[in-house]
Amino acid sequence: MKIPLVKNVAQTMVKSMRIDIHTHILPPDIPKFKDQFGYGGFIHLEHQPNCCSKMMKDDGTFFREIQPNCFDAAERIKDCDKSGITKQVLSTVPVMFSYWAKPKDGLVVSQFINDHIAETVKTHPDRFYGLGTLPLQDPELACRELERCVKELGLSGVEIGSHVNDWNLSSKELFPVFETAEKLGASIFVHPWDMMGKERMTKYWLPWLVGMPAEVSLAICSMIFGGVFEKLPNLKVAFAHGGGSFTGTIGRIEHGFNVRPDLVAIDNGVNPREYLGRFLVDSLVHDPSVLKQILELYGEDCVALGTDYPFPLGELTPGELIQNSNLSESVQKKLFYENAMKWLGVS
Repeated sequence: MKIPLVKNVAQTMVKSMRIDIHTHILPPDIPKFKDQFGYGGFIHLEHQPNCCSKMMKDDGTFFREIQPNCFDAAERIKDCDKSGITKQVLSTVPVMFSYWAKPKDGLVVSQFINDHIAETVKTHPDRFYGLGTLPLQDPELACRELERCVKELGLSGVEIGSHVNDWNLSSKELFPVFETAEKLGASIFVHPWDMMGKERMTKYWLPWLVGMPAEVSLAICSMIFGGVFEKLPNLKVAFAHGGGSFTGTIGRIEHGFNVRPDLVAIDNGVNPREYLGRFLVDSLVHDPSVLKQILELYGEDCVALGTDYPFPLGELTPGELIQNSNLSESVQKKLFYENAMKWLGVS
């Protein structure tokens, strides 16, 4: 597919709606779940006098420093107004997935997070959509919470991790969750977490620079080769970080499928390239040439603005890459809001 180009981007700068499908939010006050459950590993916030806050594990380990815009809706709206973002799709920070927790405790954590996101959306319906999180370590509980997210809380869908403990997204245990999502018309946003090989990547921020793109490719390949997209053709899925390393290795992946089907095509005999166009990726690739690559690969109807707000590895000026990549106005509109609206099922 040839992407229409324009000579003067300034003349076609899209000033209309912009929907950011990849943003993260936390509740301002997170309980110390260790006190409730009797074991550790959970995150809480310690607010500092300088307005910054520390994400702390309940064993006292520092995880990350965050600004108020990570938990204060008013601050987020100010940032959106400055950058021209009309609406954000809210999802939790992946460390909050808590897939390792006991299932019923994971459900409590998920419900707490989901109630907060739903309340934020309810308070500011013109600025936010919401995605919940699920206790995927127990698929039955996860299906029930997914239904609550959509039917009771009014959320658009859920964010899930690139794997669930020892299960990849191809695991038969997780299929009922995807089946439930399709029946509900729920959107699924797949985000990398708990990066593979992190024990060998202790320097240079490599888990985020190398592990995250690999995790996204793991998730895409798992859903393709596991037959999830084949069995559930109406499932609405978006993957973070422009499809990660899948984008640059689809040729190798397809070649492997062709030359060793005995190893690759054991659960699904359809060429993986056939699924390009069946799911979305966000635009968070940080490079104009790569943005054009994902447009060519996935199609202009399958890329949506995503920034990883409010974290530093995200796009610091939301929408700048799309705006400055010499794309036609019609393509910009698709990336800025039209594709997101189709994925979310809103008009």
